[in-house]
Amino acid sequence: MLSMPWWIYLVVAGIIFSGYMAVRTAAKEREIDESFIEKEGEIYMERIRKERERRQQAKSL
Repeated sequence: MLSMPWWIYLVVAGIIFSGYMAVRTAAKEREIDESFIEKEGEIYMERIRKERERRQQAKSL
């Protein structure tokens, strides 16, 4: 194994580092997507609450 050229070790290290960064980036993107979806869900639920209140006020009149 020590008879291989030194640049092969650099290539293998680069492949391992690239894989690590891909996994790390995917996890970060998933976290960002989940927070965005949660925020949009809250906006939607607030819109539903306001619509219910508006309908109940319309019924009472």
